[in-house]
Amino acid sequence: MTQSCILIDLDGTLYHGERMVPGADELIATLNDRRIPFLFLTNNSSAAPETVALRLNKMGIPACPEQVCTSSMAAAAYMAGRKPGASVAVFGEAGLRGAVSAAGLNEFTGENGNPDYVLQGIDREFSYEKLAQAGRLILAGAEFVLTNPDLLLPSEGGLMPGAGTLGAALQSMTGIQPVVIGKPSSILMNFAFDLLGAQASRVTIIGDNMMTDIKAGVQSGCRSLLLLTDEGVTTPHNLERHKGLAEAEPDLVKNNLHEVREWVLTLS
Repeated sequence: MTQSCILIDLDGTLYHGERMVPGADELIATLNDRRIPFLFLTNNSSAAPETVALRLNKMGIPACPEQVCTSSMAAAAYMAGRKPGASVAVFGEAGLRGAVSAAGLNEFTGENGNPDYVLQGIDREFSYEKLAQAGRLILAGAEFVLTNPDLLLPSEGGLMPGAGTLGAALQSMTGIQPVVIGKPSSILMNFAFDLLGAQASRVTIIGDNMMTDIKAGVQSGCRSLLLLTDEGVTTPHNLERHKGLAEAEPDLVKNNLHEVREWVLTLS
């Protein structure tokens, strides 16, 4: 029998802000014990895999950098695959800049001409000036690449604006639709399948967001498991509305990570 593989969302699924969701440590320990291949899959472009793994370990969730797959990594691979050594204007945080450098791309400094790409992710220091600069570069011909379309980002203090909220401003300014890398796009999903060395039919994606995690599973041909909590993006209270917005149905629905772990124990 072909072995199952897992993709696990982070924000809203395994943690909220700096607080671990109950059962996350036990779930990951079980996946490791049973040697089920998995990746932590995140649309959040702000941190490098090493930083993500360190953060998880500090919460008590066992992780190593090789188990982390981010939208930054997939975005850099997308651009490097289309134009090796391309010039990229980065509007984002450290994880995005690190991925661009690791892929052999050149960060645009504004000194010579126009970049090949404008790459935008979550940027908690985004400003009117940055909006104007990024928009001008796109209007001058740079291809607009958006790490992920998330409008909301779960945090310990409540929901925050995500990269998609900033991207929406750029789209309004330029009238240009970006290439979207993160969930629900197939670009990130196919990148993750390649890292796992698995076909979509072998993979289950676990997440709290109907519009990104579950829609990504439906569109990419893998199984999807929706985690319902009162602190995630999709909750028991808004589930039906989010199904309509996503135009998707999860294959499985679980109420907490303890239920997810019980399901993992049935896998082979």
